[in-house]
Amino acid sequence: MTIDRVLVIRHGALGDLVQSMGPFKAIRAHHPTAQITLLTAPAFAMFMGNCPWFDRVWQDHRPGWLQLAECLRLRRRLAAGGFERVYDLQTSSRSSLYMHAFSYRRRPEWSGIARRASHIHDNPDRDKMHTLDRQAEQLRIAGIGSVPAPDLSWVRADATRFELPRPYALVMPGGSAHRPAKRWPADYYLALCRRMLAASIQPVLIGGADEAVLNRVLVEQCPGARDLAGQTSIEDLVALARDARLAAGNDTGPMHLAVAAGCPAVVLFSDQSDPSLCAPRGAKVSILREPDLAALKVDRVWEAVALLGV
Repeated sequence: MTIDRVLVIRHGALGDLVQSMGPFKAIRAHHPTAQITLLTAPAFAMFMGNCPWFDRVWQDHRPGWLQLAECLRLRRRLAAGGFERVYDLQTSSRSSLYMHAFSYRRRPEWSGIARRASHIHDNPDRDKMHTLDRQAEQLRIAGIGSVPAPDLSWVRADATRFELPRPYALVMPGGSAHRPAKRWPADYYLALCRRMLAASIQPVLIGGADEAVLNRVLVEQCPGARDLAGQTSIEDLVALARDARLAAGNDTGPMHLAVAAGCPAVVLFSDQSDPSLCAPRGAKVSILREPDLAALKVDRVWEAVALLGV
């Protein structure tokens, strides 16, 4: 049977979205003529609107269950989409419930973990698998045998307006505001930036609004470093990473972007996240982990930089 309409569910965070780029590409290759819709978080809708593997991008504001009008509006939209197959790559309890937006007689084929899904990923060890391996196994069950690595080659951006001297390194000292234990100490980042300058590599501090104060303090104490906090889009980060000598930072979405863009990287993990489950993979990636990141000394990070041959 030809499948003409496909829905893919993937909300994020950013790192999760990046690690689904391979599955996105594989789904398009498996359904070359289908109309494929992505249901994602509003923060990523504009970025993914340029992705060649989707024909439409819908925003899911994920209304609370007590927001009945919004929930009903989403349910009606899903039901009216005419979807014949759904790939639930979010595989959360919430996204699994979306299967019930469709009447029993018009329910599409479903790849995910929802009960009674036609292509259920029921491996009891799925939560112990790395995200890339877990998604690949899920798609194999649905008949998609080959899943490539995350691919950002389609992203177009011109980062020349930043006028960065080469070589430069992207430094990402921030992270989730509600998980401070995922952050390497700021004074260690200061020391790392100074070592980069001594090696004639321009440190470029990346971050959003939450990192503005931190980055400003680092630049004040390390003249010669450059601060781009709040100035870069997702597309900009990909373009900057393509030309960077190195990226170094905590376990964050922008680090996943940098690795997927082909940038050599040193990624720092605490006991707040498990690299065996979610670390970015690439040809030149060094993963360093300490339960308490304060125990991860600058010398060890700099040694990892040297081993990458950058």
